[in-house]
Amino acid sequence: MAKETIFSKIIRREILADIIFQDELVTAFRDISPQAPTHILIVPNILIPTANDVVAAHEAALGRIITVAAKIAKDQGIAEDGYRLIMNCNKHGGQEVYHIHLHLLGGRPLGPMLAS
Repeated sequence: MAKETIFSKIIRREILADIIFQDELVTAFRDISPQAPTHILIVPNILIPTANDVVAAHEAALGRIITVAAKIAKDQGIAEDGYRLIMNCNKHGGQEVYHIHLHLLGGRPLGPMLAS
């Protein structure tokens, strides 16, 4: 069984966060260590530890993550210039919180995808 994460507590509003969107499937909030002028995390309201743990039953929540990201990008004024969506998986992928989440970054040119 998956362990509870800090994101679980943010979803339930037990920990203060700058939540900018929440519905029955997903929650979006500002990253506390932003890497770009706009850096928002979008998480499913159910705990899915990594991309390796995704099953067909998660498709609605994970699809919602993408549509919410597009809506937020438009609302934040970064859709036209462009933005980046990143999902990390496990240690080598850079995942720090084991509750699957999508990073929405934008507001400036983001440069190459990976540094050499």
